[in-house]
Order: sequence, then structure tokens, then C-alpha cells
Amino acid sequence: MNKQFAVIGLGRFGGSVAKTLHDMGYEVLAIDRDPQRVQDFSQIVTHAVEADSTDENALKALGVRNFDVVVVSIGEDIQSSIMTTLILQEIGVEKVVVKARNDLHGKVLYKIGAYKVVYPERDMGVRVVHNLISPNILDYIELADDYSIIEVNAGEFFAGKTLEELDIRAKFGCNVMAIKSADRINIAPLAGDRIHRGDILVVIGHNNDLKKLEERA
Repeated sequence: MNKQFAVIGLGRFGGSVAKTLHDMGYEVLAIDRDPQRVQDFSQIVTHAVEADSTDENALKALGVRNFDVVVVSIGEDIQSSIMTTLILQEIGVEKVVVKARNDLHGKVLYKIGAYKVVYPERDMGVRVVHNLISPNILDYIELADDYSIIEVNAGEFFAGKTLEELDIRAKFGCNVMAIKSADRINIAPLAGDRIHRGDILVVIGHNNDLKKLEERA
């Protein structure tokens, strides 16, 4: 069976999550206290309901505890975000993913049992900065405090060379996990594979090593 998702808070982030999940074929219950937002999403997701997520009885009546994952995307109201997360834990939701405004907010959410905390504004800021440093950096995903994955557009430094010739592991301490070209993706690149201009390299490594690579890219 497909996973079922509930999204609480239909602002920019929550709305995007709800729409994307539904577009991927998942059943999505969208909840917001703003009737206009609910109306806007009534034709976009499986069900859109006006409700106060800090009302435990309302969440129980909607059967939220039966959903596989509940995403809490309440914007400016930190107190409502925390209260909603706490209620979801108490009624038995196993996986609660919560949007946090800052590190302190995130720490509180983890303390009260959030399964995962996301920082969309901070993460987007990090991605923008890396793209500003090097326009060839297409994406940046933080895996842990010191390790990340980047997608690098193959420019002059990479074009026409094999992985063996580039020797990225020895020169930069990073590993090329995959190479994406126009018509295919190579998930197990070999030393003799040649990089062409416009290919996209998926690279993993320590942030300090990735920074050196970015500066060359």
C-alpha cells in the first residue's frame, strides 16, 4: 500500500510538500486553520480540511494517527508548532516531521519526540551560497555536520578528462558517486569513464575537501 501523508500548515513550504506528494501519487490530507488556504488546496490534494492543529480532539476526529507520516509546517507560530508536535506524539503518530525556524526550536522539537526536523530556509540559504561561490555547483545536500553531497556541472576543469586523469580522490579527498549525462545516469563510474562538458557529477566528501573542489569547479 502507498504511504499516507498528512501536512499541517499550507504555507509556502507545507503547500509545496503537499502538492509534490500528491503529484507523486500519494494520499495527502492537508490541514490549515485558514479557510482560504484550505479552499485553494481542495483541488490539489486528496483531502483539505480547516482545523486547529493545537486542538487534540480535532486531530483525533480527522484520524491523523492513522497516517504514516505527518509533516508539521507551521510558519511563525513556534508555540503552535511545538503544541501540535506534542499532541501528535501523544495520540500515537509514529513519524512526525517538523519545520523549524532555528536551532533552538529544532532542539525543543527533538526533545518532545519529533522524528525529523527540517530547516528549509537555512538549507536553501546554504545552497544559494554554494551556488554563488561557484555557479557550477547545482545542488548541495548536508549529510552530517562535516560531510555533504554536491552536484557539480562539468565545466572546463572536468571536460574531456577521465576520472583517473582527474584523480579527484587523491587531489581533493572526495569521491564521485555518479555521473549524470543527458540521456543516462552512471551510478558506478569507473576510472576510465570520460567526463563531457555539461555532465553532472555527484560528489561526496568532507565539507573542507568539497570546498576545495568547488573553488576549482
